[in-house]
Amino acid sequence: MKINIRHEEEKEYQLIEKITREAFWNLYTPGSVEHLIVHQLREHPDYLPELSFVIEVNSEIVGSIFYSKSSVIDSTGKEFPVVSFGPVSIAPNHQHQGYGKLLIEHSIAEAKKLGYDAIIIGGFPYHYHRFGFIGTKKYNISMPDGKYYTGIMALPLQENALDHVQGQVFFSECMEPDLTTLVTYDENFPKKKATT
Repeated sequence: MKINIRHEEEKEYQLIEKITREAFWNLYTPGSVEHLIVHQLREHPDYLPELSFVIEVNSEIVGSIFYSKSSVIDSTGKEFPVVSFGPVSIAPNHQHQGYGKLLIEHSIAEAKKLGYDAIIIGGFPYHYHRFGFIGTKKYNISMPDGKYYTGIMALPLQENALDHVQGQVFFSECMEPDLTTLVTYDENFPKKKATT
């Protein structure tokens, strides 16, 4: 078995969006919006292509991870740049085989090598604690509503990177897709039934 992690090519965009759609279909909400996030993210100034990857198994793309810029803003308005990842998608017939773990580990190592200070994400803690993510409350980093949520987690990439950072985390607006375009956009994909 040959596994390869690399950057995506433009000719693969729709295939990767299709895999993302399949991976998230009816998982958290009826249908999927994650493939639209990927589609719109690529055109957004917060997109970080140098940290976004696909994973191939025997030359077949089976998953992807995408990164975007985020920031922590303190009470004085000072901004501390961080990065975030998501969606992370693995094709249904390749899930639970460790490919998502490989993608995340690879991208974390690349972010560290490129000099990024920290990653802040939203997700289920049991998925991400094994990579070293912990709740942002430890760093006095809340959501914009001032609350700390167990699903908002941080991973410093450089020594003491978050020790003197506190405030509110703001994820890129690109993570909130323009849902008015979803129905038209979905016409590019095979018809599937969304559960309600």
